[in-house]
Amino acid sequence: MGREWIGLGDWAIAIGVAATLLVTGLSGQHSATMVDLLGYALLMAGGLALAARRRSPVTVLTVTGLCAVGYQAAGFDVPAVAYLFAVYAAVRAGHRTATVGASVTMLAALPLAALASGLHDTGEAFAQARGALELAWLIAAGAAGEALRQAERRADEAEHTLEETARRRADEERLRIARELHDSLTHQISVIKVQAEVAVHVARKRGEEVPEPLLAIQEAGREASRELRATLEALRDDDASPPRGLDHVAELVEKARTFGLDTTLTVEGQRHVVPAAVERTVYRIVQESLTNIARHGDATTASVRIDHRSDALAIRIDDDGKATQDTAPTPGVGLLGMRERVTALGGRLRAEPRGEGGFTVQAELPVDQSS
Repeated sequence: MGREWIGLGDWAIAIGVAATLLVTGLSGQHSATMVDLLGYALLMAGGLALAARRRSPVTVLTVTGLCAVGYQAAGFDVPAVAYLFAVYAAVRAGHRTATVGASVTMLAALPLAALASGLHDTGEAFAQARGALELAWLIAAGAAGEALRQAERRADEAEHTLEETARRRADEERLRIARELHDSLTHQISVIKVQAEVAVHVARKRGEEVPEPLLAIQEAGREASRELRATLEALRDDDASPPRGLDHVAELVEKARTFGLDTTLTVEGQRHVVPAAVERTVYRIVQESLTNIARHGDATTASVRIDHRSDALAIRIDDDGKATQDTAPTPGVGLLGMRERVTALGGRLRAEPRGEGGFTVQAELPVDQSS
């Protein structure tokens, strides 16, 4: 659960309750003695403490209870209204055991406080405690808090169930597509690739010049086979293998080096916890970018830079290939997939040739630090 901040609504309720308690206290017969001034202060403190009821419900429950006992002991015959609000907040936050324990203590302490103040004799003190605490209201406040807590829990469970159902259906559809692609295209592409390679081999063995169209078919078959294999791996990867994230980017850099691409990795800023979806997207962006550089960029060097900012995670991949503004490649499926992933997370993506030559991919993914 995220940390609750004290808002204007919280202060409005707290000030309203404090003002009500103070006015009720002022309506009694009190003088300006130190005990009376302490009673007024406790009335105000009990009400104002409610401002933090969502942030620290158990602490506020304790403070309002002590204030109620304190101003009763000081001779102020004022209902423990602030404590009722605190009971509601504490039960809503799930602190039922602490609330019951505090309330039992209050039921025992308030009559003693009223007796000590000299407001009533022993019998009247216990009767007054029941009136001040309003036992029925105390139960009602706790019941209301519990009802709302259960409603919020059911809403969270329903939302989680919907998300899980949607994710499961998406996974099933992704795997179905992978199976269809494998069953329908893999065989056909393999046949084209093998037939082209056999034709090239036979022509060379006979000493004949291999026609350019045949070489183009051979290369296209190899490339299509690689692309299809990569597509199938991507479709099956998210759940079929352990999730990949920031900790695995270095592996991608090392792999790119084995391909002869001089690749560097730079990480800036202080790393903090980021959502798993953001980590997976960073991994995919780096993976796709380095793959494109190795295949199409005619580059010898590449750099990967990850910048951990307070509200975002920035990624930049540059290479020294031959791409220019005039020779910008047509966006492919990989680039479109990157853009869709980034957009789904509310981020921004730029992929374009650099002015000094080469290609750059830059992405910025927002990171919610309140969660």
